[in-house]
Amino acid sequence: MTEPKESPPAGGITWARVCKECGQCHDGRDSHLFEYQDEVDDELVCHICLQPLLQPMDTPCGHTYCFQCLSNFLHDQDFCPVDRQRLQLQQCRASSLLVRNLLDKLAVLCPFHSECQQSMQRCELQPHLHNRCPAFRRLREEAERKKRPSWKELKGSKSDGDLADAKSTPIARTGQLSGPSEPGLVNPAFEEGEDDTPLRSSLVAEATVVELFREDPDEDLGLRIVGGKDTPLGNIVIQEIVRASLAARDGKLAPGDHILEVNDVSLASIPHIRAIAVLRQSCSRVRLTVMQEKGFKPRPEHLAQPSASPPSQSPNPNQNHGTIIQVTLVKRERSEPLGIKLIRKSEEPGVFILDLLPGGLPAKDGKLRNNDKVLGINGQDLRHGTPESAAQIIQACEMRVNFVVMRHPDLSEEGGEGQSRGARRVPEPQYFRRRSEYMKEPPVGFSSQEKTVSLKKEPRHSLGITIAGGRDCRSCLPVYITSVQPVGCLHRDGTIKTGDVLLSINGMDLTHLTYNEAVTILKTQAAQNTVTLQVIQTFAEEEEEQDGESSTREDMDTLEGPKEDDINWAPLWTCWLGLPSYIHWCRDIMLMKTNCESWGFSIVGGYEESRGQQPFFIKTIVPGTPAHFDGRLKCGDEIVAVNGVTTVGMNNSSLIPMLKLQKNKVTLTVVSWPGSLV
Repeated sequence: MTEPKESPPAGGITWARVCKECGQCHDGRDSHLFEYQDEVDDELVCHICLQPLLQPMDTPCGHTYCFQCLSNFLHDQDFCPVDRQRLQLQQCRASSLLVRNLLDKLAVLCPFHSECQQSMQRCELQPHLHNRCPAFRRLREEAERKKRPSWKELKGSKSDGDLADAKSTPIARTGQLSGPSEPGLVNPAFEEGEDDTPLRSSLVAEATVVELFREDPDEDLGLRIVGGKDTPLGNIVIQEIVRASLAARDGKLAPGDHILEVNDVSLASIPHIRAIAVLRQSCSRVRLTVMQEKGFKPRPEHLAQPSASPPSQSPNPNQNHGTIIQVTLVKRERSEPLGIKLIRKSEEPGVFILDLLPGGLPAKDGKLRNNDKVLGINGQDLRHGTPESAAQIIQACEMRVNFVVMRHPDLSEEGGEGQSRGARRVPEPQYFRRRSEYMKEPPVGFSSQEKTVSLKKEPRHSLGITIAGGRDCRSCLPVYITSVQPVGCLHRDGTIKTGDVLLSINGMDLTHLTYNEAVTILKTQAAQNTVTLQVIQTFAEEEEEQDGESSTREDMDTLEGPKEDDINWAPLWTCWLGLPSYIHWCRDIMLMKTNCESWGFSIVGGYEESRGQQPFFIKTIVPGTPAHFDGRLKCGDEIVAVNGVTTVGMNNSSLIPMLKLQKNKVTLTVVSWPGSLV
């Protein structure tokens, strides 16, 4: 075994250089470094790097290597390093849970042991660094202080009416990659009280590297994304994590994360369609650099005062929120089972407690209850997690298991369970969607064109199209064409394309129908001798003007065709942006807060001299705020009205005061399109 490396001096290391997982300074592509206290059995050592295994992978020929060591080796070679048998990375599998547990239990020293004389199991090092290590915390705070302007500087450098200043004022972030602020960035999170003192300190975000490993190199990551340099959002932003997907099982990514790089390819200045192509590239390891919002860092006097309730706890009975409860369970030994059953629900993402087994720690403690929604365990975010990922976190815990759960108010009372179930069947009024009454133009660079095709056909001949959407689907989409079959009269005509939105057939309006209603009418009208179809095709003009870049053309050819089966195919997020406003369906979302709270979202858009009128889009939703706990707003949603007042014609200096004037309640009218699936 090699001797442990010397701990870097306290003053000779910077936050930008230190690895946020192992605390050592190493290149981003290199394996993590640990200072082991004891000799490690040779069976647990990688034959390539000669260090204890990290993310161990077993080969078909019976050898085990670190994932990164093996993938780097097989990038240039095609054989096993030990016996030289032919080998591909796709043939290898993650080692057994027993081997991984043995590696997790290896004793390591804190890399800052000159200041922090702590030793722990290897799996506990990262939580130790982020939660308990004073040296690591000091480095992070020093970096925040350097990057964060003081409140007085913020006040002095920006006014609500000065759009130019609003562009140049950065949000304080740690680990953020350098680059100019996006045009029109507004952050109503910064608000002032009557005494002209800041109620929150700066917004904190960190650049984090997340690695996803997949057995099938072509498996979807399970992310829905929005944004791109050709859209008002600018950055590529995760809108949603698909349930039970690769990203959901990993549990490290969350909605609102900004994707900066994919396998060292920058997404900072590429259009949406090119970003999709990069994210869909076939590979076994996907290395994402993401900017994750961490919420507000409270003032020092607040640190010792745990909040009685989060911003989501509102007295409004119509709010579908619950009480946030923190519960700490202490096991007698690391291997002791908790005695808790976790499930997922079809109607709501996340992890829920199904049952507490008699005699188990939670049942004896009495604070957790059936139907509690698990928001996090030991600091790991599970709002979009799975029971499997929750079980892995619990299994990796040592003695203390810290739960953060949300409990519906009705369930916190004896005998309230049946009542709450009945109440939840009644939709809230603000959830109902309606046809948009707000006339507005699409974002710059996006447009649409109506097309009409009339043809004569034999009654028995099929139109040769498949459709999806309908106003009863989750996103209230219009009916659109998922494929034009090579047999059929529409294919021969060539006017109708995949992704076109159906407006009418033989004069019958299709824009307000459910999927089944649309199918019935299409079948009935297709039996006529003459069929007239009216559709809308959308265009992303900026994509068509890409200086002759062949890569963009190839990406468009690849992405426009249906993927696998037609039923699951859907247009990219950018395709919806070009639709005229009368096709939009919108809903009202009411947010509640106290005077000292921020609404908790940032927006881009509005009128700009250089770009004209742009719609307002949600760009960021800040953790721990009313917008975050409400759960209905998503990154990429378009705000078309505030308290019934249209946002068309507004600029930033008009919308910010309107939001700030709403002290306790605001109603946002939004249009939401599903992000592109990768």
